[in-house]
Amino acid sequence: MKYAAISLSMLLAASTADAELVSYPAPAEARLNESFSVAVRQDGAAWTPVPVYNVKVDKVNGTGHKVVDTSMAYFDMDGMTEVRVVSHNKRVENARVRPGSRGISCTLSGDTITFSIDRPELLSVEVNGDIFDNLQLFANPIDRTAPTPKQLKKLRKNKNYIYFGPGYHKIDTLKVSSGQEVYIAGGALVDGVIEVEDADGARVHGRGMVYPHRKMGLAVRNSRNVEVEGLFSTQCAVGGSDSVKIENVKVMSYYGWGDGFNVFASNNVHYDHIFARTSDDCTTIYATRKGFTGGCRNIVTENSVLWADVAHPFMIGLHGNVEHPDVIEDCIYRNIDVLDMQEKQIDYQGVFAIVAGDNNTVRRITFEDIRVDNFRQGKLFDIRIAWNKKYCGAPGMAIEDITFNDIIYNGDRSELSLIIGYDDTRMVRGVHFNNLVINGEKIHDKMPGKPGWYKTADMGRIFIGEHTADITFSE
Repeated sequence: MKYAAISLSMLLAASTADAELVSYPAPAEARLNESFSVAVRQDGAAWTPVPVYNVKVDKVNGTGHKVVDTSMAYFDMDGMTEVRVVSHNKRVENARVRPGSRGISCTLSGDTITFSIDRPELLSVEVNGDIFDNLQLFANPIDRTAPTPKQLKKLRKNKNYIYFGPGYHKIDTLKVSSGQEVYIAGGALVDGVIEVEDADGARVHGRGMVYPHRKMGLAVRNSRNVEVEGLFSTQCAVGGSDSVKIENVKVMSYYGWGDGFNVFASNNVHYDHIFARTSDDCTTIYATRKGFTGGCRNIVTENSVLWADVAHPFMIGLHGNVEHPDVIEDCIYRNIDVLDMQEKQIDYQGVFAIVAGDNNTVRRITFEDIRVDNFRQGKLFDIRIAWNKKYCGAPGMAIEDITFNDIIYNGDRSELSLIIGYDDTRMVRGVHFNNLVINGEKIHDKMPGKPGWYKTADMGRIFIGEHTADITFSE
């Protein structure tokens, strides 16, 4: 294929199998951001500069949307690494590195911020509380799959190996089929779309960017046994597929309907160590939708960071097949940090949103070990069987066996959470909160300070409405 011959530049000498720290020069065509400069080092060695890219996000003000610039940088590391960030647009009065759960403290010296990390991280570096002119900083593991020059010479003869070397690559849409492998090197910027379609066994990976100047950059459609790893893009959707792994993929979007990681009518999809800062839902699980047919089962998302500039960090259940009802079941979210959410519309609020429509049944969903920062606007929980006539042909059928373990929220902006069924035949049953902590207070039936005549849900500002059963709160 013609892509195999595009920009076969040699990889940096540092990016060999025994490297500990790798930075990739940016292509000349890339747009960089001058708000920050970044450098990294290990063991007191000389500082290695890291390019800072300009990417876009959606800034909501009231009911209006404005696309604004922000910063993104990435490098690879293995072992204790010191990071230096210099602010050029504003004087540094204070700074923080999120997620706070990582426990990363920083040192300030004038307008220079330094901190250390000892493992791959998905971070936001924020100066003076600014969450838009901030730095998204991604420390990747060392890429042990990067081909050496000798390997690359041999791989060029393989029509099923497609290589994008460091530099700028303008394409339309690359269709990846069975048995193919696409490698996008660090320092590569692919301006176009990569779609795995009708494939059995395919891999798209590397350390580069797939950043089209038109919406979705990565997609897996009607395929099985697919891996997508290590890349930065705008969106990454999976539809009509089975046995898909998405690992260490980072997405940031800025346009309408810019969902990060959609799942449509797919089974056995595993997301690990992903980052999503998005202009619509960060993650979704939907049934029949966009030409994909069927329910969803065994979707796992873990060890990740989510930031919803619009809508939900987690959204499950809205879309399905009214005539032939679908089931969404056996899904797990664990060890996740939610950095923010902004949504004014009541129907589309909720950090944890399970809104069943289109006769869907949603059951056996578990959220565990999830930490939520003080978001800008929205509610913590939205669990409803609803008929959203803008998108659905019917209300959902059932929501059953939903478990929340070790959920921690620190903030003061959550509006009233909702748990509501639809009627006596379309109920929400079996929602269990275990160790729900809101601003340091555990919400459970025997919690100190709860009057006997209060519902436990009142202590967490959760409204439990009609057509619900077996809603529990325990330590």
